[in-house]
Amino acid sequence: MSSSLLSINGLSIGYSDTQSRPVAVVSSVDLSLAAGETLGLVGESGCGKSTLLLAIMGFYKAGLHRLGGDLQFMGEDPGVMPAADLQKLRGGRMALIPQNAGQSLTPTMKIENQLFEALRLHSDLPSGLWRQRCFSLLDRVQLPDPGELLKRYPHELSGGQQQRIAIAMALASEPDLLLLDEPTTGLDVTTQVHVLDLLREITAETHTAMIYVSHDIGVISAVCNKIAIMYAGELVELGDKNDLIDNPAHPYTKGLLDSIPRMHQDRLPVSLEGLQPQPGQRNLDNQCVFVERCSYARPVCQEHKPDSSTVSARQVKCHLASEALGWKSVEGRDPINKPTKFSRVVLRVKDLSVSYDRPSLKRWFTGREPSLVTQGIEFEIRRGEILGLVGESGSGKSTLLKTIAGLQKPFSGSLMLNDQFDLHHSVGSRNADCQQKIQLVFQNPDASLNPSQTVEVILARPIKLYFGSSDEAIRQQIDEMLTRVNLPLAYRTRYPGQLSGGEKQRIAIARALVAKPDLILCDEITSALDVSVQASIIKLLLRLRQESQLAILFVSHDLAVVDVLADQVVVLEQGRIRESGPVSRVFSDPGDAYTQSLLASVL
Repeated sequence: MSSSLLSINGLSIGYSDTQSRPVAVVSSVDLSLAAGETLGLVGESGCGKSTLLLAIMGFYKAGLHRLGGDLQFMGEDPGVMPAADLQKLRGGRMALIPQNAGQSLTPTMKIENQLFEALRLHSDLPSGLWRQRCFSLLDRVQLPDPGELLKRYPHELSGGQQQRIAIAMALASEPDLLLLDEPTTGLDVTTQVHVLDLLREITAETHTAMIYVSHDIGVISAVCNKIAIMYAGELVELGDKNDLIDNPAHPYTKGLLDSIPRMHQDRLPVSLEGLQPQPGQRNLDNQCVFVERCSYARPVCQEHKPDSSTVSARQVKCHLASEALGWKSVEGRDPINKPTKFSRVVLRVKDLSVSYDRPSLKRWFTGREPSLVTQGIEFEIRRGEILGLVGESGSGKSTLLKTIAGLQKPFSGSLMLNDQFDLHHSVGSRNADCQQKIQLVFQNPDASLNPSQTVEVILARPIKLYFGSSDEAIRQQIDEMLTRVNLPLAYRTRYPGQLSGGEKQRIAIARALVAKPDLILCDEITSALDVSVQASIIKLLLRLRQESQLAILFVSHDLAVVDVLADQVVVLEQGRIRESGPVSRVFSDPGDAYTQSLLASVL
């Protein structure tokens, strides 16, 4: 193996508290990466993964700075580079592929112009060859009809196409290192597999090194040859992916693996108990950062921090690492007890079709039929039942949710809530009782939580709107709900910007629950969550179903989560139902070729 392309030694990143004392967000990280090597960086939200990734590019969020240590990329430290050299580095020898390609692409620029800009800034290619290079890049990321696609704007592309454009832009300069921050989190299973295959091909063909940040160990294992596990700002285990997954040496790694939902298993994933310590709470009394959540902890773990040691060709920070290799993963998973009978119908959808076309005189005169996004959709959800809605991007899943929520008017068909409320009306035209009984949780909490309001204000609003409770009763309900979604009560005074991605999503779920609805519409609500939090949300939803007979329409591209959570499933393709029925039957013996292809894409 060649000498290190990237070398990190004792790197600590943090901020100064009110007494000017250093508080570490990333602590004493040692890491090296050779040309052509691929590393997966895994850990819960808030553990410092993205902070470390950005520091490699010489970028620190407001208030953060390097507390100590050394970072070298190709013999240079990005943290002390002049601004002009740093600009050439970013997007040149080192390129970032972000989680949300739609937000990283300029909405007012055509794809061609955006690729031209990347070539102008980060390549020596003559301008007369730019268009040819664009065709080559789009072909490499397997996008059809590049001549037509270059003329489009980002909003005219699907999520998978946008992500491939982001990859093409990153490859424009032929970088030595690719940094990927959750690039497949929002993609459906088939698109995700295609993107991962593409990344493997790129690293094999170009010998480009890669650091892939994700909370999904399954995704990481599909594309990386090494895995680093990060917890509370520290690297606690680092080694070959197969050794680490098959025989983890750190209790936290074992906990993450036990949190992953599995297809065709009758046991629930196990969420890690407790919470990851916040930066100001870490390293108290110099004890192990994982000790409060570790079921294997011994007195030595509370007495002093473990040093990194080599165990079975891996670097592990654990006093018990040698013993841990012989420990079995959790076997006492709770069984999944799904009810077989349900009571009255909460939501009845019959022959529903939806179109985004607006009525116009031209269409009326020409007799042109509107373009239908969904067509002939029929299903029912009963009290206490969870219905999974699956399909590739663009299949109409989110459109159906918006229509039920009153954010999109149906073209034809019927929608009834409790056989009492006609849901053809927009949300603004529905009475308060109907609005309260249907709550929607969006995929992206950043777009649904008011950044200028505290958690307490956000959660109090639906309580005041629908129930008019006293201030003391509202505070009590907020405290109860924070506990139910596994967040500290101290979070009442925090703003969304002070929370991690997983914490923000839990607040969005809590806001829907405090309205005490009959039906919750969940639009990819676990896609951005780490596996442990996802496991706790799965348990929460199942408990709510049992306790309050809540009906849930659950949209997801993660078929393993749907298999664990849902009772019934509807499979959509291009706005039509391809298959539906009990999850146990559809996922174990699919009768449709499209369903079979989705299941074959599960990692």
